[in-house]
Amino acid sequence: IIVDLVLSHTSNEHPWFSDPAKKDWYVWADAKADGSPPNNWVSIFEDHAWEWSEAHQQYYLHNFLKEQPDLNYHNPAVKAEALSTIKFWLDRGVDGFRLDVINFCYHDLELRDNPTRPKDMGSATQFEGDDPYSRQAHIYDKSRPEMIPFLHEIRALMDQYLGTFTIGEIGDDNPYKMAAEYTAGSDKLNMTYNPQIMAGTNKALRAGLIRAPIEEFLQHGKGHPAWAFSNHDVVRGASRWLDHSDGFSHNPALSKMLIALLGTLHGTIFMYQGEELGLPEAKLNFDQLRDPWGQRLWPTWQGRDGCRTPMPWNEHTPNGWLPVPEAHRALSVEMQEIDANSTLNFTRNFLTWRKTQPALLNGDITFHDTGGDTMLSFTRHCEEQTLRCAFNLKDYSYKIDEE
Repeated sequence: IIVDLVLSHTSNEHPWFSDPAKKDWYVWADAKADGSPPNNWVSIFEDHAWEWSEAHQQYYLHNFLKEQPDLNYHNPAVKAEALSTIKFWLDRGVDGFRLDVINFCYHDLELRDNPTRPKDMGSATQFEGDDPYSRQAHIYDKSRPEMIPFLHEIRALMDQYLGTFTIGEIGDDNPYKMAAEYTAGSDKLNMTYNPQIMAGTNKALRAGLIRAPIEEFLQHGKGHPAWAFSNHDVVRGASRWLDHSDGFSHNPALSKMLIALLGTLHGTIFMYQGEELGLPEAKLNFDQLRDPWGQRLWPTWQGRDGCRTPMPWNEHTPNGWLPVPEAHRALSVEMQEIDANSTLNFTRNFLTWRKTQPALLNGDITFHDTGGDTMLSFTRHCEEQTLRCAFNLKDYSYKIDEE
């Protein structure tokens, strides 16, 4: 059992936020002389990261929604409470934690303005359009150096419970450098999880998109990486790298190749629910959206609800918070289980085979130049085995041979 733990913020309905004795558990700041927010920081989901409180006559910080005020980790009591929360769950036998947006815990005490973001840095989030958050280089509002000592304390506590582990989700301007920094040695996180390979809908599936992040991570040290092609925050891989203008594009060959490619990468792999079915992104109407981010950016972007629709266990799976697209019902677990050639059965067979391959479980990775960007080639190798892996990203064919 892995608990998804959000340490950087709470709800504004949390008892702490309304407790006068805990006001300094959150980040409060005075307005400028003209009444405007204390600096230029912006929220991922809104145009500003500060919300005015009439009751306190101050602004409070929220890196996400205004209903999600940021905790103040410069207050030792907050850090102590976070560690106590971790211990609470460890004492109940959980195996570890996915630490949501862990690099957002600390902010710059001086509240300095973020500088303008260089254009060559690209988008700061998975939304690739013109957005206030992507106009800044996020130097002072997250990823502060105080995180490293905090990670040491988290690891020291985790090490008291044998067999437990941590995976940190990172959203940063330099994600792979930070991922290596947060996992280097044996006194910080066990691994990190970042969405950069998954981000965006306008990035073609090319060799460099896969190769560059892995090589960059390895250049920064010997930390342990984790990779994923889909999750609850991005367009599903089965559609992102295929024409998904109708919201329901589906190519089983691509879905199967992505499973094989992910399963041969160096590091821990994560599969998102429905990825084993090859589910495409769902296209929703505005009145069906529940994601505040998508509601704000509609119709330019529908947000993250297209990947969050219910798991289609069978053709009768009921609608939930979000509807089940009709195209998903035809790809249900029940339907795919009886089809020997389905993406589901391919995934089961591939992962069963993967468990028997030492090079994939423990081996290093070496990429090979192919003279083009539609062919991806690499070797996975360890003392017991060497595997040569080649993927044609244009026609979705691949070959894995033992040397």
